[in-house]
Amino acid sequence: MTTLNSGTNAVPGVGSERECGPATPDLLEHYGRYLTGQRSLSDNTRRIYLDDLHTFLSYCRREGLKLTGMDRQMLRGYVAYLATQGRSDGERPRGYARVSIVRKLTALRTFYNFLVQEGWFKSTPVPSARSFPVKVEKPLPSFLGKKEATRLMDAPDDDTPTGLRDRAILEVLYACGVRLAEIEGMNLGDVYRERREILVRGKGNKERWTLYGEPAEAALDNYLTDGRPHMSADADDGEPLFVNRYGGRLSRRSIEKIVSNYAARAGLKEGIHPHTLRHSFASHMLEGDADLRVIQDLLGHSSVSTTQMYTHITKQEARRAYLNFHPMAAGEDGEATDGGGAAHDDDTGTARA
Repeated sequence: MTTLNSGTNAVPGVGSERECGPATPDLLEHYGRYLTGQRSLSDNTRRIYLDDLHTFLSYCRREGLKLTGMDRQMLRGYVAYLATQGRSDGERPRGYARVSIVRKLTALRTFYNFLVQEGWFKSTPVPSARSFPVKVEKPLPSFLGKKEATRLMDAPDDDTPTGLRDRAILEVLYACGVRLAEIEGMNLGDVYRERREILVRGKGNKERWTLYGEPAEAALDNYLTDGRPHMSADADDGEPLFVNRYGGRLSRRSIEKIVSNYAARAGLKEGIHPHTLRHSFASHMLEGDADLRVIQDLLGHSSVSTTQMYTHITKQEARRAYLNFHPMAAGEDGEATDGGGAAHDDDTGTARA
């Protein structure tokens, strides 16, 4: 096994204390500060990076490996471990999906870049993603039809404070296309009601403005006037926008439950979560011929290539609608020739705000 002083990338003269184990608590604490301070990662992304690193450290302890022994062979062994038995959260070990493996390798490269900065290596021993590719088949995200979205928005009971809150949450998720972490972090002072705009803090603490229309405006006004005061008497700008019954900030887990529970009440398919409404927002904007770069800005995507995945969704839906409903698209037996699933129930529907 390569030692710290014998590897081609290792820095001579570094003490043996760093070789005594995969990582010391002090090193991990320093790495956490590096992610926040130098990489400007959000608390949630920082947590994911640390969790992914612990997966690698567990593998090292299991195999008796040292951080200084990293090379292509060690990396290949780690990838094989991730693909076959890396997960141990069930009854028996199983492998991670390819997209999770790629994410864990990204976290690993970040960690070794940190070790280079700390003087452990002259250059990173972890191959780049380009020279060590892991092919990922990204499934197209699912989204709601417009009528399905309307049923979901109408599911909460407007006669109770929690119902008013929940309707406002659903409306903001759909009208603004925000992420789960973003809506959790919203404060009262972030909502500019006279302009129907919300200041959103996205990944990497980047700020952007997002808009909302009349249905979300009505839901927010009702919640702020008749709902939130029954849960929290405070009205400082620094206070959370969406609160629980004790006046504290509503957690992400609670927001996820709100979305899934009302989806079930509205008779929608299983697996509806806050990100489904973000996907629905983008897809319905594209269906309305919105410019792709406008959608990119509203979603907070750093690259337009990320936003382009929604063009594939709308093209797929257009094909399904054509093959299912155009009279000249059917085969001789009167059935659609692609054998595809039914189109959404709202191909002629109108978008909400």
